[in-house]
Amino acid sequence: MQDFISIARYQTQLLNGETTCKATVAHYLEKIEAHQHLNAFIEVYAAEALQRAEELDAMTAPQGKLHGVIVALKDVICHKDHAVTAASKILEGFTAVFSATAVERLLEAGAIIIGRVNCDEFAMGSTNEHSVYGKVLNAADETRIPGGSSGGSAVAVQAGLSMVSLGSDTGGSVRQPADFCGIIGLKPTYGRVSRYGLIAYASSFDQIGIFARTIPDTALVLEVIAGADDFDSTVSQQPVPAYSAALKKDATYRIAYFPEALEHESLDPEISAALKDQLGKWEAAGHTVTPVHFDLLDYIVPTYYVLTTAEASSNLSRFDGVKYGYRSPEAAREELDGFYKKNRSEGFGKEVKRRILLGNFVLSSGYYDAYFTQAQKVRRILTNNLQLIFKEFDFICLPTAPSVAFKIGEKAQDPIAMYIADIYTVMANLTGIPAISLPLFTHPTHQMPFGVQLMAAPFNELSLLSFSNNNLATESLF
Repeated sequence: MQDFISIARYQTQLLNGETTCKATVAHYLEKIEAHQHLNAFIEVYAAEALQRAEELDAMTAPQGKLHGVIVALKDVICHKDHAVTAASKILEGFTAVFSATAVERLLEAGAIIIGRVNCDEFAMGSTNEHSVYGKVLNAADETRIPGGSSGGSAVAVQAGLSMVSLGSDTGGSVRQPADFCGIIGLKPTYGRVSRYGLIAYASSFDQIGIFARTIPDTALVLEVIAGADDFDSTVSQQPVPAYSAALKKDATYRIAYFPEALEHESLDPEISAALKDQLGKWEAAGHTVTPVHFDLLDYIVPTYYVLTTAEASSNLSRFDGVKYGYRSPEAAREELDGFYKKNRSEGFGKEVKRRILLGNFVLSSGYYDAYFTQAQKVRRILTNNLQLIFKEFDFICLPTAPSVAFKIGEKAQDPIAMYIADIYTVMANLTGIPAISLPLFTHPTHQMPFGVQLMAAPFNELSLLSFSNNNLATESLF
């Protein structure tokens, strides 16, 4: 088959008899095999995907909106009767007993799940170096990280190993790897997509997100997986627009940006210059572009890590080696406390243990009010401030990351520097708003891709996608 351009073109090829689902799956299996060294895929469902393709080819009409579309799943999203481990030894040998709602909807729409992809352990990380399966390599420069935690999902799309992929975004884990890999990454509004079947990191932050090459593809996948779900009490009951058919053209928008963000000491000067130039182009094109001063930028990352680690310490307490997952060979000789210690000490990786310890600390007696309570107050202030901004503006423009993808191991010994790198993405998760990273630029020094991030008011994905579509080539980003 021809190289994948977009879902619409691919499905036209299917209808015209230019290719088949089976031939397409075979093509992707060959590409995955040829790119094993990137370590994006943990497991490939070769026989199952071919069988599914044959069933779709035998149908007299397309099964649904994603008929024949090849999808990869991050290893935190459950797929019934398939292994899911959150890239952790603690879930060694675990098989999902049900599918995530998002996966069910993909399959109902005719998608083909080709495999599960690598990630940082329990989605905790920004580099995809924290995985029991080893690090993922950036296909644009294999000496660099792909970003995280959804690095495998990003590289699967970047390297042409799947048409689209699903990841999860707790503090930028879809947008940042999309930025580093030169593709689109969308984090929907909190509650727009059901979290049922997503292994939890921080439940009030987590959201399933989408990696794709084009905005119409992103919009189509979102309209398939979004919507109410009886299995998730936090999901929105709002109707789901037909995003892909309703993308607007030639509309003008009001765009705010934070001067403090573009002048921040952590931001690469070339990235800052490119974003300022882009803001000028938008203004010249008829959009309203206005600076809005925002003095809470340096409070965002501490607030995020206090709250997410607190939630993680609670969520991960269920992994103890009693009913499923890893059990230390020496645990049977221990009393209950020792049993837990053995299993968790050997089963969890270093970064996960660091965050569990931090979470227990901020929730502990004597520190709860000083850290957790204060962080919740900052979260409320942030939400209130953004509500005021979105009364006057359609979007907030920010960098996605302060630098391009850095070298493997470059920040491995400095977790604080790694955490600070989330400065531009975590605000969307703290406040529950939708955000997207668009691949618009190439760094003149490093020759690596980077993009721009846009945030919108809750459930305003249609405007976000429409504006994005008008600023990207819809046929190909490469």
